[in-house]
Amino acid sequence: MDDLELPYLQVDGRAIASDPLPTVLMGGYGHMTAMQVRNSSVQGLGLHLTRLKDATRELFGQELDGALVVRRIRQALDEAGVRDASVRVYVYAPPVGDSPLTMVVVRPPAPGPKSPQRLRSVPYIRPFAHLKHVGVFGQAHHLRRVQADGFDEALLVGADGLVTEGAVTNVGFVEGDAVVWPEGPSLDGIAMLLLRRELEQAGVTWRQQPVYLDDVARFDAAFVSNSVGIAPIAHIDDIGFPHDGDLVRVLPKLYEQAPWDLLA
Repeated sequence: MDDLELPYLQVDGRAIASDPLPTVLMGGYGHMTAMQVRNSSVQGLGLHLTRLKDATRELFGQELDGALVVRRIRQALDEAGVRDASVRVYVYAPPVGDSPLTMVVVRPPAPGPKSPQRLRSVPYIRPFAHLKHVGVFGQAHHLRRVQADGFDEALLVGADGLVTEGAVTNVGFVEGDAVVWPEGPSLDGIAMLLLRRELEQAGVTWRQQPVYLDDVARFDAAFVSNSVGIAPIAHIDDIGFPHDGDLVRVLPKLYEQAPWDLLA
C-alpha cells in the first residue's frame, strides 16, 4: 500500500473500519456537557446548549445547531429505550471543511451523593478552566489519587493558595446567611448557575470573592455542586465543617426546585 488515503486504525491486532471519529477522539480536542435526564427532561437545558454553542464558536469558529443537539439526545434515548439516564454530549473538531462532530453517550442515571463529602486540596488549576473540555488528565489523576486515600473529591488550588473548584464539582461556602463562590479560574457549572437562580428567587444573597485555602476554616459551612446534585462538605483536608446548618441543608432543596425542560 503506497498511498494511505484513509485513516487505518488497529486495536489488539484488529483493523477498524475507516471512520473519521476515532481519529478525532484520539486528538483530544473537544468539549462536552453532562446532564441528568429524568422522564425525558433536563434541568437547565438552555444553559447546556449555550455552553455547547459558546465553546464550539470559541474552539472551532463555527456555529452549533442547538435544536439538532436536542434531537440527537432524544434519538439516543429512544434508541436506548430509556427515559431516565446520565447523558453526555461531546463536540469534537470537525474534519477540514466539515461541521463539528457530535457524540451522545447514554448511561444509567447517576444518584446524588449519599453523605457529606470529604475533600483533599491539590495544587492544580485546569487549563482553559472556563471550558468543559475533554482534556481532563490532570484533574482525573488528582481525583483518582485522593479517592484512593479515602476522600470523595479533589479541591483544586492555585500556587498562591487560591481555591478555584473541585475536580468534578463547583465548590461553595456559607458565611452567615450568604453563599460565597470562589473567584478564580473555574467552570461555570450548570448546577451552580441553576442554584444561583434559585437563591435569588428565594431572597438568599450570594457573591463571588477570592477564597484562599488558609482562610476556609472561617466559613460556617461548605458544599459541592455538579450535575448529580448538591452535597455538604464534611472536611477539607483536616478542617471540619458542620453540615446541619439551616442554609446548607436548604441548598439541595432549592436546587431540586429548578424547572425541568422536556427534550422535544
